[in-house]
Amino acid sequence: MNVEAELNEDREVERGSSGRGQTPLMRQYYRIKDRHPGALLLFRMGDFYETFDDDAVKVSKILGITLTKRANGKAADVPLAGFPHHALDSYLPRLVRAGERVAICEQLEEPSKTKKIVRRDVVEVVTPGISFRDQLLDPKKSNYLAAIYAAGPADDDTVGFAYLDASTGEFGVAETARDDFEELLQTFQPAEVLVPAHQNGGPNQLRLGDAVITKLDDWIFSFDYAYETLVQHFGTHSLKGFGIEGMDASVIAAGAALHYLSETQKGSVPYVRRIVPHATGEHMLLDPQTRRNLELVASMQDDSGDGSLFSILDRTVTPMGSRRLRRWLVRPLVRLEAIERRLTAVARFVDDNGLRKDLRKALAAVGDLERLGARVSTGRAGPRELVQVKRALRETPKVRQLLVGQVDDLTNHLASLLDPCEALADQIEAHLVDDPPGTPAAGGLIRAGISDELDELRDMAASSREWLTQMQKREAKQTGITSLKVGYNKVFGYYLEVTNAHKDKVPEHFIRKQTLVNAERYITPELKEFEERILTADERILVLEAELFAALRDLAATYTDNLQQNADSLAQLDCFAALAEAAKDLDYVRPVVDESRWLEIRDGRHPVVERLLPLGEPFIPNSLSMNPDEEQIIVITGPNMAGKSVALRQVGLIVLLAQVGSFVPAAHARIGLVDRIFTRVGASDNLAAGESTFLVEMNEAANILNNATQRSLILLDEVGRGTSTFDGLSIAWALAEYLHENERVAARTLFATHYHELNDLATELARVRNYRVQVQEHEGRVIFLRKLVPGGADHSYGIEVARMAGLPREVIARARTILQQLEGQHVQAHLQGKSTAHSVAPAREQMTLFAEDPVLSEIRNTLRDLDVNQITPVEALMKLSELKRRAES
Repeated sequence: MNVEAELNEDREVERGSSGRGQTPLMRQYYRIKDRHPGALLLFRMGDFYETFDDDAVKVSKILGITLTKRANGKAADVPLAGFPHHALDSYLPRLVRAGERVAICEQLEEPSKTKKIVRRDVVEVVTPGISFRDQLLDPKKSNYLAAIYAAGPADDDTVGFAYLDASTGEFGVAETARDDFEELLQTFQPAEVLVPAHQNGGPNQLRLGDAVITKLDDWIFSFDYAYETLVQHFGTHSLKGFGIEGMDASVIAAGAALHYLSETQKGSVPYVRRIVPHATGEHMLLDPQTRRNLELVASMQDDSGDGSLFSILDRTVTPMGSRRLRRWLVRPLVRLEAIERRLTAVARFVDDNGLRKDLRKALAAVGDLERLGARVSTGRAGPRELVQVKRALRETPKVRQLLVGQVDDLTNHLASLLDPCEALADQIEAHLVDDPPGTPAAGGLIRAGISDELDELRDMAASSREWLTQMQKREAKQTGITSLKVGYNKVFGYYLEVTNAHKDKVPEHFIRKQTLVNAERYITPELKEFEERILTADERILVLEAELFAALRDLAATYTDNLQQNADSLAQLDCFAALAEAAKDLDYVRPVVDESRWLEIRDGRHPVVERLLPLGEPFIPNSLSMNPDEEQIIVITGPNMAGKSVALRQVGLIVLLAQVGSFVPAAHARIGLVDRIFTRVGASDNLAAGESTFLVEMNEAANILNNATQRSLILLDEVGRGTSTFDGLSIAWALAEYLHENERVAARTLFATHYHELNDLATELARVRNYRVQVQEHEGRVIFLRKLVPGGADHSYGIEVARMAGLPREVIARARTILQQLEGQHVQAHLQGKSTAHSVAPAREQMTLFAEDPVLSEIRNTLRDLDVNQITPVEALMKLSELKRRAES
């Protein structure tokens, strides 16, 4: 709609000429609401934000506020729910976190200055993926909006993916195969995902996690529109300079994301200055199971950050540094050169305590320059935020002086990119007081000496108190009214108050304005002239200050590129210093990372578990050495609670930390580059998808076998325990054989299991070695030493674990009796060539396996014909499982 048409429509609203039988106000509301379908409209009416109709019903439920009704002319009463405007910061986050898009409609003129309908319009649309408000943003986490474009599976296997953080301007794209899409999505964890509304196939068949799904018109996802949107925004003739030319699916997704951001922000997104391709070949893809099992950024217990690797390592002193470290942990590097550059940068701060301390002190004063730059660019920054920009810029020369010119490394390079922007910092210093108010409307933010007119008006306002004092003294002396005083209220302005005891002394030039119980209030022509002069001066002061501040903010916006580059460099330096701080505090060492496939860890520790142990309880370190040419698969046996899972996870975390560029919790570590880390640790039902524990387990195992390479690291814990013993054991054995024999997936593998029979793999397969978690038996009790040693375990100690868990004594005693009898029967059956597959609780008469039953007779014949010297262990287990099922039929 053009401006003239919109003005005509407003005039129609003001004349009340709509045929809908509604009040002019409600017609205005519906017109604005129609322009923002799918969004809750917060409609400013005086001191309240009101919602109507279905919006009101929804808002009342989400916020728990009263739902009432409002008369709407000839139309029926409409539901109404509202809240005070000053409560917006409290209520808006609740609406957005409920998955709603919220359009904030403000009054664009003072109601007192018009006799018509107050002009209103939407000034901001806030969505789960787009917000600039601190109340909606986690300072330690990026808030991504994502867009997805995928053709039908029959057409193309490629998925185009774009991600955009509206609070910082970070904008990137990636293309991936459908099978790898979930890993990519989990890497960014967007708060909101944009998809075509009616596209067949494509995103509707992709799993999009917990993100809010927003559907856009299909035409927005056309290549021509997307390409034109991007080149117009960046002011280029093509996208070749960004390295995304030819990535058609990603270009479509990026165009949709930029379109959506521009629509919600009324076209003002100048701080989005570049778009970068996310090079999947530069980073390790981590599937959702691995991210969850290794607890990188959230605990498996309650999905909170407590107890995660991030919570242990985050020693950053800026919010932007914290967000960057979080991204590093879920995107480990796979290029040796990049890893070494990071390790060298961290080592520089580990080796120089004074340098690290000075840098962290300087960085602590920087604040969140990354998000401040976006707020400045979009005109959202307030006076305090510009002062913080100045403080950040004042620290950049200190950082440069600390780092530049000493060592030619990554830290030196990052420091050389810092721009102090002295002209901008000087202007902010000159214009704004050191501790300004939060908004220009509060006044008092511009220093003296900036504007002669402003200084004169301030002098006038400052002298007003003295003028009023002198007037009061003069009038009291002239009239003889010793109790006369000057006052002010918003209704009558300035007045002279005379008590009733002196009413007879009131002169003729006093004009009565208000009668009180014990006094009368008057004005004089002189006092009204003074009032008009002072109030006009106050209004003019606010206008001048607002104009000067707007000009200063516009100047700051021209430095957007400089601020973004500074933020990027400072955030990385913060990460390096933080990782060095953690390394010194937690006794980490620099790992050796090379192109080999070795995995050697001496006295390795779990970075999280060692910090969460009860006070005084030591963490037992473990060592491991794997040369895949000789030791490719390590089978770890041992009882529950002995530490098998901790041992597996700590190896995965040490490898991951090394490729993030961090020092690691060990006495020594040599890490041959890993392209992916796979984990199958624990399992749970996925009831919503109709998947049992065992099916979930098998899905994860299949993902590993289909995607692992020789450079991968595989961590398997209790594969096959979700089904019967024979089935589980057979699957675990076959899986190990496959990883050993198939050259494509002959990855370094740690295999923790309860199946002690898997120890026999070491005798069958050349590159399999057995380890066990050491335990010690003492006076009928088992002590878990949590030490990994060569050799296999032959006991599970399950009853001992049950005792430690607190099962009643009689249950434990009975279990020991049953175990002894079962073990005795197993030995006797072995000596007699009989099977104990049908053994039930001891002390009951057992049915012999070889009774004169036709089926059992057939089983006996099968066993007689079986050549035990020619059958493999897995074939034997499968045959035994088959015989068991036939005997039970």
